[in-house]
Amino acid sequence: MKYLVAFLLFISFVSRAQILNAYAKVTNINGAKTTLTVTNVDQTSHTFTVGGEVIVMQMQDDVIGGNTGNNASFGDLGAIGNAGNYEIRTISARSPAAGTPTTITLSSALTNTFNTGANSSVQIITLRDLGANYTTTATITGLVWDGNVGGVIGIQVTNTLTLNNSISANGIGFLGGTKNPNGYTACESTTYRTAIATRYSGKGEGIYKNTTPAYTGARGKILNGGGGGNDVNSGGGGGGNYSAGGSGGLGWVPAGTGCSPSVGGLGGISLSAQISASRLFMGGGGGAGHQNDGNGTTGGKGGGIILIKAANIRTTGACAISISANGANAANGSNDGGGGAGAGGSIVLQVNSYSIAGTCPLTVASSGGNGGSSVTSGVHGGGGGGGQGVVIYSVAQPTTNVTTNTAPGTGGVSCSGCAAATNGAAGPGSSNAGIINSSTGPLPIELVSFTALSSASMVELHWKTATEINNDFFTVEKSSDGIQFEVIGTMKANNTITTSNYQLNDTKPYRGTNYYRLKQTDFDGTYSYSNIVAVDFYDKIEFSVFPNPLLKHQSLVIAFDKQYETAIHINIYDITGKIVLEKVIDINAQTELQIDGIDLPAGIYSVRLNNDYINSTQKIIIE
Repeated sequence: MKYLVAFLLFISFVSRAQILNAYAKVTNINGAKTTLTVTNVDQTSHTFTVGGEVIVMQMQDDVIGGNTGNNASFGDLGAIGNAGNYEIRTISARSPAAGTPTTITLSSALTNTFNTGANSSVQIITLRDLGANYTTTATITGLVWDGNVGGVIGIQVTNTLTLNNSISANGIGFLGGTKNPNGYTACESTTYRTAIATRYSGKGEGIYKNTTPAYTGARGKILNGGGGGNDVNSGGGGGGNYSAGGSGGLGWVPAGTGCSPSVGGLGGISLSAQISASRLFMGGGGGAGHQNDGNGTTGGKGGGIILIKAANIRTTGACAISISANGANAANGSNDGGGGAGAGGSIVLQVNSYSIAGTCPLTVASSGGNGGSSVTSGVHGGGGGGGQGVVIYSVAQPTTNVTTNTAPGTGGVSCSGCAAATNGAAGPGSSNAGIINSSTGPLPIELVSFTALSSASMVELHWKTATEINNDFFTVEKSSDGIQFEVIGTMKANNTITTSNYQLNDTKPYRGTNYYRLKQTDFDGTYSYSNIVAVDFYDKIEFSVFPNPLLKHQSLVIAFDKQYETAIHINIYDITGKIVLEKVIDINAQTELQIDGIDLPAGIYSVRLNNDYINSTQKIIIE
C-alpha cells in the first residue's frame, strides 16, 4: 500500500507541475553565427516563434584536455572552453515556418564561439515571456535533461511575478551514473577509468560530453560528475558544481573493516572559479555504487538551471514557496554500495525587488543531495554527498522573509554503527559559499521599443527601456545593406529600474534605405543587439511654381532654392492621382526650369519632383 501511495503522490505532483519552455539541440552554427541547425526539438509546452527570445547555452564542452590517464588526475579540468556560457537572442526566422523547425535564425550574431563537436553539447531554449504581470497557477518545472536537451527553466515578466506556487529545477540536471552488472573479486583501488563492468560502476555526467566507452566506469571523477564505486561494494562519488562532491565510502571486506585504501568513487570537481552570472552549470550527477548482490543504487541527478527576470517577485496569502535547483538524493541500498548524490544547480534572479509576505516566506535553494546509505551489517560503502550549487542575485541578497541556502549534501552511511571514516563523505566546503550578490549576466534589459523616423534633414533614433541593470552604455549602428554596420554614436545608460527614453540623431543618413540596430553593453563588457529597423531617407528639394494659378497653354516655371546636380522626374498628377504629364530633366545646376505648353483642363494639380533620393511636391491651379 505504501508504494501505491507514493506512486499516487508522484502522479499528483506531475499533474500539478507545468513546463513553460521549448528546447532543441544545436548541431551546427553557420559561419556568421546567426543560423542554428537543430534536432531533438521539444515544443510540447512552448514554440520557437519569430520575434521570441531564446537562450543559447553551451551545456558541455571538450574540457578534459590531457587528463585522461588511468590515475587520480583523470577527469580534472583542462581548459573551460565555452562550457556554461549563454547568450540571449531573438528569433528572426525559422524553417519550416510551422511545425518542427530544423533551422532557427537569430536577429543578431552570437558573441561566443559555441562548440558543437563530438565532446560538446549546445542547446537552445525559449526564454518564456509571461507578460507584464504573471501569477503562477501551478508548480513550474523544466524538461528533465536527457543528454541532449532539458535541464533549464527560463522565464521573464516585465513587472511583477507573483508566486502562488514553487519553481523547481530539482534533480533535472546532469544524469547520475548507472550500476555495474553484479560482480565481486577483491578490493580494487587503482582503476580510475574503464568501461562499466562487473568490478566498476558508472560515473555521473558532467560538463564534458563523454563519447568514449572506456571512460564511463570506475572511481575517477569526470569533471563535475562523480566517479563510480569500484569492487567491492563501495559508494559512488557525489557530483560537483560550486563546490566539489564528496567521495564514496570504502567498500566491503570479510573482516568488516572496509577496503583500504578506499575504492569509493571520487567526488566531482568544484567549478567555483569559473562560475559567474554569465557562465552557469547544471549540477554534476553522482556516480553509482558498486554491487554484487543486485542492491546497489544509481547516482543522483544534479540540479538544473533557473533564469528569472522580473522587476519584482512577490508572495501573498498563507503558503510556503520555494525557488530551487537542488541535487537529487541517491537511493539507499543494502549489502551493496550506495550511489553518490547530485550536486545543486544554478539559479540567477535578475530581479529588482522582493515583496515577500511573512505569511508566505520564500526559500531559494541550490543544495547538494545526500548520498545513498547501505543499511545492513558489514561495511558496504555509502555514497558521497553532492556539492552545493549557486544562487546569483542581481541586487543585494534579500533577507526579509527570504531564506537562501546552498549547502553540500551529506554522505551516506556504510552500515548501521559503522565508524564514520568508512561512510561516504559529505560534499566539502562551507554552506552558503555559493550565494553571489549584485551580479548580472546576459539576461536582457527590458527594451520596450526602438524606432527610426525620417525627417527633412536627418533620421531620428528613439528607444525606450522599462528596466536596466548593470547597463553601461548604448551604441547606435547604421548600415546601407543590413549586413555591414558602422557606429554613428554612443550614449551613456541611465542604469535604472524605471522607464528611460533615449534619442540620437543621424545627421548624415544614406540616401535611400538606412538600417539601424542598437547595441547594449554591460559594465563587464558583455553586450546584446536589438532587432534591425529600416527607414527610407530622401533629400527634400525646396521649390516653387509660378505663375500660380496658371492659364491654359501658359508656360510653367519651376524655381529651386539652390543649385542641384541631378536628373529629376517631373510628374504632374490630377486630383485622382493619375499622372497627366511626365518629364525627365537634368537640372544641371540650374535654378529655374520652364515647361512650355501646359495643355490641361482647368483644375487642381500636384507637381512632384522625384528620383531615387528626392521626393517633393507643390500644388498648382490651372484656370
